[in-house]
Amino acid sequence: MKAFPEPNADPNAPHTLASKNLAKLVWAMVRPYKKWLLIIFLAMVVETCMSLATPWPLKIIIDNVIGHHKLPGWLAWMDAVFPRENRIQFAAVAAITVIFLAAMGSVASYIDNYFTESVAQYVSNDLRRRIYHHLQRLSLTYYDTHQTGKLLSTLTSDVSTIQDFASSTLMNIVVDCLTIIGMLGIMFILNPGFTMVAIVVTPFLLFFVARFKKAMKKATHEVRLDQSNMLAVLQQGLESIRAVNAFGRQQLEEDRLKKVSLETVGAALKARKVKSALSPIITVTIAFCTALVIWKGTDLALKGAMTIGSLTVFLWYMNKFFSPVQDLAKMTSNLAQATVALERIQAILDTEIIITERPDAIAPEKFSGSIYFDQVSFAYNPESPVLKNISLEILAGQRIGICGPTGCGKSTIVSLIARFYDPTGGRVLIDGKDIADFTIDGLRGQIGYVLQDTALFYGSVRENIAYGRPEATDEEIVEAAKLANAHEFVSRMPHGYDTLVGERGYTLSGGQRQRLGIARAVVRNSPILILDEPTAALDQEAEKIVMEALENLMEGRTVITIAHRLSTISDADKLFVMREGCIIEEGTHDELIEKDGMYAKLYTVQANSQHPIHKIIS
Repeated sequence: MKAFPEPNADPNAPHTLASKNLAKLVWAMVRPYKKWLLIIFLAMVVETCMSLATPWPLKIIIDNVIGHHKLPGWLAWMDAVFPRENRIQFAAVAAITVIFLAAMGSVASYIDNYFTESVAQYVSNDLRRRIYHHLQRLSLTYYDTHQTGKLLSTLTSDVSTIQDFASSTLMNIVVDCLTIIGMLGIMFILNPGFTMVAIVVTPFLLFFVARFKKAMKKATHEVRLDQSNMLAVLQQGLESIRAVNAFGRQQLEEDRLKKVSLETVGAALKARKVKSALSPIITVTIAFCTALVIWKGTDLALKGAMTIGSLTVFLWYMNKFFSPVQDLAKMTSNLAQATVALERIQAILDTEIIITERPDAIAPEKFSGSIYFDQVSFAYNPESPVLKNISLEILAGQRIGICGPTGCGKSTIVSLIARFYDPTGGRVLIDGKDIADFTIDGLRGQIGYVLQDTALFYGSVRENIAYGRPEATDEEIVEAAKLANAHEFVSRMPHGYDTLVGERGYTLSGGQRQRLGIARAVVRNSPILILDEPTAALDQEAEKIVMEALENLMEGRTVITIAHRLSTISDADKLFVMREGCIIEEGTHDELIEKDGMYAKLYTVQANSQHPIHKIIS
């Protein structure tokens, strides 16, 4: 079988997901929202410009209202409007300008915040649906080797991490980058020498942050892995709560949670330790640069080479310049988390859909129901073959029984008919055509199932019966329930067909669940019907009712029944007896009894077991 990439792979292992694949995933997510991204970018540019202009009114007040310096060349025209004796009016204009800049910046901030959050919400929605769509179409082999709790962790926590990153961190990174570029230009105009201090220090800071990001990413990998394990333990414990209580194993489950929870705490503290080491180093470096500018700037101001207003503005820019650098350093943790989340998501999306549909696949017409296995072999893993060169023919409308000891491959055979798995050798044909030539939905749409443990969903009885064919009318649903001997007990429920069924149908008895499963198969009206141990977990009274319902259901269909209770398939048109992946006997009940082989021995043992034990001994 093909290997699947783990969504929580070891971060120390060689990377199989190239960065360009992550970039493609990101671009595919945001591409539908290009217009919104343009609006966001323009709003960010306006917000950045307003931020850059913020200290200039203060500089004018210090140098040109309180002080006696000339206005900059681009403001010289204001000397004619506000002569020296009316400088207080000039100060009023500067104050109003502060309000104007704040208002414009706030409007731009509102726009980019709202649209950024909108993009983040829709991207997370699209991503969540894309992952779920992909998971729905994976082979069951994938679920044989992956824990559902870890997949849920990716669908929830990892997608939420991407959403948070897109709605806040990414916006801050863009604004910070624009701010750094704008400030560098203005600082060069004010004082190129001081600006070089910032330029020289910045590459070292960014290099340090880049090296730090690797350690942070590794720590984040460990945190997400432990969180996934914890969710898997929680899900398993809650899903099996009845078994846990029945065996009194509450303490065992709590100990399991304690173990993985403490591992999560340890990993989180380790990540925090790495993250906490960055901020103090950045802060001290920035303080050193600021102190240097204050010392040299004061000297220049005393010598008249620099105005107090220019020094004030430069210090403001210096602080604001390093603030984005510091923010970028602090956001390394968020960036590492987003990268890890993307890699885990990409690992699922890169998983091959083993059950592939051919480009020229056709939707089948209504099946007559003949099925042929042509030298079919299958193995869940190459070392342990489950089916070995199986050849069998089922005619349209026949009722077939398959029996044999546990693990002989009975359920695997019916799984191949619906292409839950593909054979490793040979082929399966329906009505003379290879099922690989059909669309998967078209194939499965003509196969009905009644399983040993009917899967009911949280919802009304009506919704559960119509699950296989949602467009079914109320009349069809009621008629199906009558044929399944379910109408009587459904009618006695508080709200009839609108009564809510608890999760997994635990509010119903085993027999009631099976009858609803039969009603679901009746509504589907499929020409091929698969019954997988439909009465194995029922008592004799419930089995009798269910068997009567099954008789109604089987009329006019090709029926394949898997059973351990041979009495339930003794009247089948043909029986196949399996052992260790091979068909060792076939024929009718009477023919197999006459052969006195494995079937005859099993049937005799089961028949005798219905009598008192002393009779079996005698």
